[in-house]
Amino acid sequence: MDLVSRIYRETQSFPKTETYGLMSQLRRAAVSIPSNIAEGQARISTGEFRQFLGNARGSLMEVETQILVANDLGYMNDNTRESLLAAASEVGRMLTVFWRPYPTACDLLTGHCSLLLAMGLLKRNCSGKFTGTL
Repeated sequence: MDLVSRIYRETQSFPKTETYGLMSQLRRAAVSIPSNIAEGQARISTGEFRQFLGNARGSLMEVETQILVANDLGYMNDNTRESLLAAASEVGRMLTVFWRPYPTACDLLTGHCSLLLAMGLLKRNCSGKFTGTL
């Protein structure tokens, strides 16, 4: 979400002629990243979740490209470009971690879920089953 906030702050200084152009595109692509993660997490199957993670990664690539375009057009300086690209890379690393499959039932039965529980990536529901909380 930090990347989204930063994109919104940085695009405020874009020219008014870009309100419905690059500014809007960059903001929508940035918001699409956490939105896809949230929507995918609410899906029933791991396959559906991974599909939405793929969509989020695609939006991240759009954001990176649009940051470069904004810099080329002089709408942001090189320091801002590098800072935003570094933040985007961090989001990309998180998506890679999320992409890894959830533990299997066998892993859960043998107690290998304790790390995921401690990190808050898994929790038990009322019936004692494990659920993801990404």
